[in-house]
Amino acid sequence: MPTQLQKAFPMIRSREEIMEDIRQNRNLLTLFRSWKPEQQEEFLDICSGVRGVKLLYDSFFKEIMDPEQDPTRMSEFLSLLMGKKVSVLSVLPHEGGRVTPVTLVVMDIIVRLEDGSITTVEVQKYGYAFPGQRAACYSADMLLRQYKEIRDSYSREKKRMNYRAIRPVYTIVLYEASPAEFHKYPDNCVHHFRQTSDTGLELDLLEEYFFVPLDILRQILQNRGIRSRLDAWLAFLSLDEPEWVEAVIAAYPEFRFLYEEVYETCRNLERVMGMYSKELQELDRNTIQYMIDEMQETINQKNSVISQKEELLSQKDEQLTQKDEQLSQKDEQLTQKDEQLSQKDEQLAHFKQLVEEQNRRIQELLSCV
Repeated sequence: MPTQLQKAFPMIRSREEIMEDIRQNRNLLTLFRSWKPEQQEEFLDICSGVRGVKLLYDSFFKEIMDPEQDPTRMSEFLSLLMGKKVSVLSVLPHEGGRVTPVTLVVMDIIVRLEDGSITTVEVQKYGYAFPGQRAACYSADMLLRQYKEIRDSYSREKKRMNYRAIRPVYTIVLYEASPAEFHKYPDNCVHHFRQTSDTGLELDLLEEYFFVPLDILRQILQNRGIRSRLDAWLAFLSLDEPEWVEAVIAAYPEFRFLYEEVYETCRNLERVMGMYSKELQELDRNTIQYMIDEMQETINQKNSVISQKEELLSQKDEQLTQKDEQLSQKDEQLTQKDEQLSQKDEQLAHFKQLVEEQNRRIQELLSCV
């Protein structure tokens, strides 16, 4: 019986046809058997139309959104997200020695826009700790890269560096599972940051950020449906349930062509299995990295608590030492007072002896009279 998506896209093959092709190719069968049972089921569900294709992963995203093949798609998506018309000019390669490690993301692409500015789009499966700090480091990385390129260009031409040539850097981060901070704003799925002055002074500080929590987007769309073309793009990229595929096409029929391209790609088993296998490896690395980060954060928090407790104990030790010193001083004072009292007792005893001696002599004199 045809799946829900097979009815809409006849090019989608049945599960049996896919498995027959895999069995007839030894390399594909070996690769298929290397996956976990749940991964095998997921792959077959995707290719047979039981579920859609989630395009946030690196290989699938670049297959459909590759600006070198068709820059209009990425240009439109960025224009809608950034709220202004932009055009993608080229894709920039990643460089070694980056500030932020690539293993923390499941998709990462850097593009240069027509006005010379640089935009980086990354997708994180998990909402890692310190999202602001990470994005700031990534942005600084891109800004420094641009600065070096322009500086070297001016140096080759033996010209003085002109900072006006440095263009803005845009950092766009999409979260599948967003950090806790974002859930304080359940009605917002796009957060735009730029630096502003508290006095009204305007300076072009070059760095802007867009954060898109896709888990919150899902809740928003479930409540109100797809209302804008940006909603359709984000749903196209992140939601793989058949009902959402149909909802996107119903709202914006032109997306049908993009979905058809996705399912035509799925017909090339060797290619799509290679892409899927690569994403599984990246996800494994991400999961391990995430667990390491979470464990390290837990350790850091515990170490911080321990340090605070040690500091409190140290303060208490100091207080006890001070009290011991005070008690010691009081003991010395009491000892001194005891000595003074002892001296006075001796003086009184001496005076008493003198008085008794005087009384005796007086009695002797009286007896003679």
